[in-house]
Amino acid sequence: MNGSEQASAMVGRHYRMSDHYEVGREKIREFARAVRDFHPAHWHEDAAWELGYDGLIAPPTFSSIILLLLQRKMFDSVLTGYDISQVLQTEQSIRTHRPLVAGDQLRCDSYIESFRQFGNTDFMVIRSVLTNQYKELLQTAHTTAAARTGAEVATELVKAVDGVIMSGEALTQRQDVSRRLPDHALESGMFECFDEMPPEADADEIPARVRCGVEYDELRVGTELPTSVVPLSRGDLVNYAGVSGDSNPIHFSEHVAVAAGLPGVVSHGLLTMGLGASYLTDWLGDPAAITEYGVRFAGFAAVSATRQSEIEFRGRVKALDPDRRAATIALTATSDGRKLFGRATAEVLLR
Repeated sequence: MNGSEQASAMVGRHYRMSDHYEVGREKIREFARAVRDFHPAHWHEDAAWELGYDGLIAPPTFSSIILLLLQRKMFDSVLTGYDISQVLQTEQSIRTHRPLVAGDQLRCDSYIESFRQFGNTDFMVIRSVLTNQYKELLQTAHTTAAARTGAEVATELVKAVDGVIMSGEALTQRQDVSRRLPDHALESGMFECFDEMPPEADADEIPARVRCGVEYDELRVGTELPTSVVPLSRGDLVNYAGVSGDSNPIHFSEHVAVAAGLPGVVSHGLLTMGLGASYLTDWLGDPAAITEYGVRFAGFAAVSATRQSEIEFRGRVKALDPDRRAATIALTATSDGRKLFGRATAEVLLR
């Protein structure tokens, strides 16, 4: 079957990672550095203890590491008809029930909720549920992935990617890899399940441990958050690629980026999403105050090889919930006049 047939046949089927992912304290610090989140609870145990947690708290979008790992395993094992170098995320949302903490052993359950075709692109919506070793529900995520299937584009990109992408990731190398790797390295890392997916928590549930520094009574609908401008260089892109595991060559190779129809090397969408979460954390004063965060990606920040680019983040209070003392924040991110987020909102708990 080709990729489209495989994806269509997978709708509603349930898959699980065969091994857990352990959240490490140094990985939390690496990720926090990559997304410019310098809240003390990501760096020092005593600051995390003050917020009521047993170890360092991971930044809000840290789970993108696990979600990318799962996506790669899925395309390596059950969606083999696609070239992973042509798969992009167009939308990502994360609902946090409890922050990820150093020492959590994460289990990930996923299934494709829907599949549709539009021209030469296939769109899949994947729901993923993260739990830990104690079966606590930690996060629920929805990812919309777009896979390009046009034959002419595929041929051009495969040629551009070959020899540039990380060894073993190109389509031609993936097709040949089984003849060169030992059996234990060929295990897919995921399997199909036939039990029910873990349930979602009540949408009105309020986390008990929130130490937000922003007063609910001080806000009104339309209140503007302080503007923040974040510099971005090729070094930042390389660092994020290594920390997150996102090795798509459009983020480091001019040749591949142009072949993909882009003006040049561009930032990772999930990096800009992570920087947006850090912008919110800096305003709120508590990473655990962000309970929901979703972004529909509209564009990429172009990053020159010789000078830094800049991303400007702005926020505005869109709605207020007096019962939960919560706010909906609408975010914008722009770079060189280009809009990076088509829609971005966050639900935050206030003091």
